[in-house]
Amino acid sequence: MIQYQFFPRSQGITSEIQAVIKSFLSVEKEIDSTLNELKSNDVLKKVRPLLEKNNFTVETGKGKSEKIDVPVLFGKNNNVDKSFYADALSKDGRIVIEVEAGRATENNQFLKDIFEACMMFDVEYLVLAVRNVYRSHADFEIIHTFLETMYISNRIKLPLKGILLIGY
Repeated sequence: MIQYQFFPRSQGITSEIQAVIKSFLSVEKEIDSTLNELKSNDVLKKVRPLLEKNNFTVETGKGKSEKIDVPVLFGKNNNVDKSFYADALSKDGRIVIEVEAGRATENNQFLKDIFEACMMFDVEYLVLAVRNVYRSHADFEIIHTFLETMYISNRIKLPLKGILLIGY
């Protein structure tokens, strides 16, 4: 079952973000973590054609030429000094997508994903897709509670316009 929540909850979902949701909904039965034990790359492979139809560039493998580099720091002559990898990036560079499986909460990968998205040049939105269930953890619910607390407490201000959390 696909579930999702956009943060901050005081804002609606853009048409571009809605297209991402529809992409995941289209492969819902194939990626449902209550029925499947897919790795993040396998989930990304299933949703890739749909994201590409919606003007996203999607990682195709683990080789350097197959990854998506998103600039973070620029040096002399506008050369990129530092970049982070993304699983998918909208053609305009405003939306970054990260798909996580087992490491989402166990290794706090979701926190690293949030940090990196905040550092990426021109990125305005992060889409974080995580398993609903991983072993005995309710990953979606754990991260949902974290994001809800962060946004409601208003103690941390992120440079992002929003984060979409998708549970698959």
